[in-house]
Amino acid sequence: MKRKRKIPLVVISDVHLGTYGCQAKELLQYLKSIQPQTLVLNGDIIDMWNFSKRYFPKAHMEILRYIIKMSNQGTRVIYITGNHDEALRKYSDFVLGNLELVDKLVLDLDGKKTWIFHGDVFDSSTNGYAKIIAKLGGKGYDLLILINSLINWILVSLGREKRSFSKTIKDSVKQAVSFISNFETTAAEIAIEKKYSYVVCGHIHKPQIKEVENEHGKVLYLNSGDWIENLTALEYKNEKWKLYYYDKSNFSKNENKEELIVNDIVSKILS
Repeated sequence: MKRKRKIPLVVISDVHLGTYGCQAKELLQYLKSIQPQTLVLNGDIIDMWNFSKRYFPKAHMEILRYIIKMSNQGTRVIYITGNHDEALRKYSDFVLGNLELVDKLVLDLDGKKTWIFHGDVFDSSTNGYAKIIAKLGGKGYDLLILINSLINWILVSLGREKRSFSKTIKDSVKQAVSFISNFETTAAEIAIEKKYSYVVCGHIHKPQIKEVENEHGKVLYLNSGDWIENLTALEYKNEKWKLYYYDKSNFSKNENKEELIVNDIVSKILS
């Protein structure tokens, strides 16, 4: 069995459990491959906007079970609320063992102040009447992801690479590109004003690590991406941040080896 990677801090966001787009099996593989001291769940982990009793697969429940298991085994798990799981905000500052629920977080990482929050506070579409439109848009996005999944299944069957049509659409729409740029700039400028060294967000499903500088100073802006299209996480180790990108090939080989070992042991016992 492959040894788990020990990492001081891991940040994931925008898992959207309870939606068709959630890549729960891939996320579980990743979580089982790491042993973080602190795991930050930076918002939109459970999608309460689109939650339905008719769709919450076993794989999605397994994510929640495994995160609880990690907390029981010593990992500090900090759940930061987002807009899709905003219903949890009335329970903010709740602590149960190694599990904490907060709206934002400030950490000291090797002497550097780190501000972590989901990021929906910068998005006017998550408030008031616009929020209703956003929820409707979210359902349309979920349907697009479902159709995309079907198309990818066909492409893989034909031996071709998967494609993300929803990501292509977002990356090509000028308004979306402008919003992401404004989001990153706003988060960075506020962080510089508050004298933070790092600012870590989620929300916009755009994995990123970049230094932002203005006349008042500079900050490292980071975004953990999502587990729908990008399948990314942020990892902090040895005073450095890196973006982790899920790669199926890193797991399939190891899983096949483990399966062969188990089958071999069973055959020896039965022979």
